[in-house]
Amino acid sequence: MMLQVYKVFSYPMFILLFAMMACKQPTSQKKEQAPEKVMNEPALTVGISLDEQGTIASRFKVPKGFERVVADSSSFAYFLRHLPLKEVGAKVRYFNGDTKPNRNVYVAVVDLPIGNRDLHQCADAVMRLRADYFFHQQQYDSIHFNFTNGFSADYATWRKGKRIVVDGNHVFWRQRTTPSDRPEDYWKYLEMVFSYAGTASLSKELKPISISELQIGDVFIQGGFPGHAVIVVDLALNPKTGERLFLLAQSYMPAQELQVLNNPTTTEQSPWYSTEVSGTLHTPEWTFRTTDLKRF
Repeated sequence: MMLQVYKVFSYPMFILLFAMMACKQPTSQKKEQAPEKVMNEPALTVGISLDEQGTIASRFKVPKGFERVVADSSSFAYFLRHLPLKEVGAKVRYFNGDTKPNRNVYVAVVDLPIGNRDLHQCADAVMRLRADYFFHQQQYDSIHFNFTNGFSADYATWRKGKRIVVDGNHVFWRQRTTPSDRPEDYWKYLEMVFSYAGTASLSKELKPISISELQIGDVFIQGGFPGHAVIVVDLALNPKTGERLFLLAQSYMPAQELQVLNNPTTTEQSPWYSTEVSGTLHTPEWTFRTTDLKRF
């Protein structure tokens, strides 16, 4: 079988390896760009329900006057809104099993495994969620991310049994095993992406959008070494004022479980964030510009 060889031409190899140190990071489907509807449910006061586990949608109430924006059950938005959560009060775990102290950083922990290597950081968590969605939808051809050097790592090729080889300044595919879409082989693909992609590469893949157009699945991202990225996992709308409120989730360094973030700028609406912010968005462990908002 003929090998596809890709030459790294624009970045030296040490930049590729720097991606492993960078805190690493999605776009809405076309159907999610239609005029928005809101869920026909009574307004609830802000806060966390007594739901001991459940999902983001069942755990977090929306502030009075707001209603959750409707998401089609097959959409990325629905997938994110219904991410499973660990029990109330659970602590974030690092890749090595240690716990992350909660100094008003997070309000819930997403119940997803992250492996035992220091790889599942910020951009990685965003890419993982996007890939998981397509994997569960069996839309395998939609799973692809770029390495920091520009190499396109697509899951469709990985499924065929090919593996990515990094050899000096060359990155290429080589047939190594039989075709498979087993979950364990899919996770190996993700760990390869985590190793060589990050905020710097993902920020180039995403399209800038205005905060007034924010949707579930959008990402606040600053590419760099390190940079940071957080993802919008829920959205509510005030039909009278047009104001939007949203929830954010992140991973961080060292590799750790996904967590729903507290809003450090308000005690009344936290953990909800408002699109009516001026210039900057303050999260517990990073400050973004509103112009850092992007979409797959």
